[in-house]
Amino acid sequence: MALLILGLVLFLGAHSTRIFAENWRQGVLERLGEKAYKGVYTLVSLLGFGLLIYGFDQVRWDSPALWMPPVWVKHVAALLMLLSLVLLACAHAPRNAIKAKLHHPMVLSVKVWALAHLLANPRVADVVLFGAFLLWSVLDFRAARKRDRLAAAASEEAGTLVVPEVSAAATWRAVGIGVVVWSILLSHGHVWLFGVSPLG
Repeated sequence: MALLILGLVLFLGAHSTRIFAENWRQGVLERLGEKAYKGVYTLVSLLGFGLLIYGFDQVRWDSPALWMPPVWVKHVAALLMLLSLVLLACAHAPRNAIKAKLHHPMVLSVKVWALAHLLANPRVADVVLFGAFLLWSVLDFRAARKRDRLAAAASEEAGTLVVPEVSAAATWRAVGIGVVVWSILLSHGHVWLFGVSPLG
């Protein structure tokens, strides 16, 4: 469990500077330069990610279950994952209306992913892993929206507010990609990647 927690601290800590230490982050960025900062950020993130995966794999099946989710919870989790994967696709697809509306679909995708897995997986290790990501995503989205409001107010005051261009075709393409990936994971992909069937 210690490796899992250490991995979470490193990975989520690296991704939390804009939540808790925006001024510190900006200062370090100016001192080190963008390339050096991104290099350190990437190394810490990769180390944390590797540790949390290894630590989770070591304790997942040995940790006690806190509850026994009924069968229908797994179906709810599967539907939530459809939403998560659509949001994930929208985070990377240019000019889609969902990203223009929500601004941060990647963080929302993580939030829905964590919630889905937290509902369907009752062990202590699951609660630690997915609960940590859920808490992080809630805090990160709130911080990001606060930055958006400040930036929008400054742009509006300066007369430089830009409305993002959207395309219905781009939106439906992103949704379609999310649905296809979800279908693959739901059939055999999740078992092949993680050794667990989403529906039990």
